[in-house]
Amino acid sequence: MRVLGVCSYPIEAAATRFRLDQYVEPLREHGIELAVRPFLDSTEFRNLYRKSGFGRLALSTALSVVRRFGDVVGAGSYDLLYVQREAMPFGPALSEWMFQRIVGLPIALDLDDATYVAYVSPRFGKVGSALKFFGKTDSLIRNASVVICGNRIIADHVRTLGTIAVVVPTIVDTEKFRPSERKNEVPVIGWIGTHSTLPSLQEILPVLQRLSEKHRFILRVVGAGSPINADGLEIQNKEWSLQSEVDDFNSIDIGLYPIFGSKSADSRWLAGKSGFKAIEYMAVGVPFVMSPVGVCAELGIPGETHYNADSPGDWYNSLDKLLEDEDLRRKMGAKGRQFSINSFGLEQHSKVLADTLKAVCLKKID
Repeated sequence: MRVLGVCSYPIEAAATRFRLDQYVEPLREHGIELAVRPFLDSTEFRNLYRKSGFGRLALSTALSVVRRFGDVVGAGSYDLLYVQREAMPFGPALSEWMFQRIVGLPIALDLDDATYVAYVSPRFGKVGSALKFFGKTDSLIRNASVVICGNRIIADHVRTLGTIAVVVPTIVDTEKFRPSERKNEVPVIGWIGTHSTLPSLQEILPVLQRLSEKHRFILRVVGAGSPINADGLEIQNKEWSLQSEVDDFNSIDIGLYPIFGSKSADSRWLAGKSGFKAIEYMAVGVPFVMSPVGVCAELGIPGETHYNADSPGDWYNSLDKLLEDEDLRRKMGAKGRQFSINSFGLEQHSKVLADTLKAVCLKKID
């Protein structure tokens, strides 16, 4: 069985890396050949969020459009189209329509976020939002044979539109994401994210500043897009890279996972978050403090694998406990690692995905 996986972004994007690429080998063991075709290549993806000239961006986008329609032309040898969110990051679902109606491929849609919720693009503003065609996601849901959902909240939305939903959480391979010995002389509190999630970290900076009056710690910020500074805090800013991803998680003693609303992420969008950062922290045995938003409130075991924080006081008290007690950090990290192995095994979820894709091809999905 041959499956064509299409997505907007290359392997540097977490959704492509963990919803498609890491399943290539496991699916092969189930008799499924998955070919992954991103709309943007790695160079184009890097340039997308840089202040490069409009002409260069327009040219690379046009070339990507040509490649995508080339994928349509060559899709006749595949049995199924597997769409991770959308085939192109802008415009209506034209290429998906062509894959389905002209080539005749059934569609399995993958949603790891609530992309059916409109938002204002933090990078491109209202123009970017208009180009997104937010109604596209619901249209894709209705035309799909099945939707693979990152969590139950997304699945509930899919079912209201009359389409079958199967939950496969966003996970990591625990053989690759595994703990290593931490030898930090000064405790490191870490945040690993993107420019779009940076506002949530900024919300708790006052708490960290107050905490620094009692404890000495290093705040390591990875992937913010620009250096972060705050009075009284010892901050290490680091660019995210694919090669150092696991090492970055293993370099910290305490993880931060704040989730707050903003103009680019309202309550409906936040409710659809799948808690992936929590899953990464647990896999490498790092205790963490998290906003219990949406299904994040259902991940791990609060008080044993991590702490939940609803208020500035919760953030302060939780981080205070973890900074004071190295043995507590070690025990919580170990419990998180075990929870990850028990609940988020790649082999287990690969079988669910494989069975679902086969059922679509055999027209036995129900």
